[in-house]
Amino acid sequence: MARSLLVVQHEPDAPLAWLGEWWEALGLRLTVVRGDLGQPVPARLADGGHDGLVVLGGSMGANDDAEHPWLGPTKALLRDTARAGEPVLGVCLGHQLAAVALGGRAGRNPAGRTLGVVPVALTTDGMGDPLLAGTLGAPAVHFNDDVVLQVPPGASVLARLPDGRPQALRLGLRAWSVQFHPETSPEVFADWMRSEPEEADGPAALADVTAARDALRGAWQPLAERFAAQLA
Repeated sequence: MARSLLVVQHEPDAPLAWLGEWWEALGLRLTVVRGDLGQPVPARLADGGHDGLVVLGGSMGANDDAEHPWLGPTKALLRDTARAGEPVLGVCLGHQLAAVALGGRAGRNPAGRTLGVVPVALTTDGMGDPLLAGTLGAPAVHFNDDVVLQVPPGASVLARLPDGRPQALRLGLRAWSVQFHPETSPEVFADWMRSEPEEADGPAALADVTAARDALRGAWQPLAERFAAQLA
């Protein structure tokens, strides 16, 4: 039977994109749950026979449960899956949700928005991490106003943004989260910029993402493959 990933998607324009392409090429079965469309988030991975959990990005905040009621169940699933030692990958909002679920804190970055291509700045822990090792200096797509403000107990910071906030975390035996978007193509990023016409830095950021296409794919396809290997 094919290995299976449960994917929680929060918005129509924040899809799996490249990650979905790479995982399907590896033969993974992908089940996408759209909380924004009222689809229920399962209480356990085992309920659907899934082997791992991926939680994608979105424009809402990690504490906006009242406005986006699927976020509470998503955090519960992140917490229980990570603590069970099952594979977890949180991306952008998913990174913040995972941190909050495990006892950390997320919110607006006092340093402001991070936008465009930002190199990965690995810590010592990140250098030897089974998912992120070898990505020092790799280009990474960012589009976020919120960040992890307080790291959960027991988590390791694998990479840091220029302002010192966590760029990537190890949250458990097989649980990771990244503030950046390994899944995002220039086409997806262009959609985001069209929804933010007032963003003065948008055109330059889009140009940088477009120019980095090959480098982005070269950096993050191995991460997709390494995470898939955690499902074995």
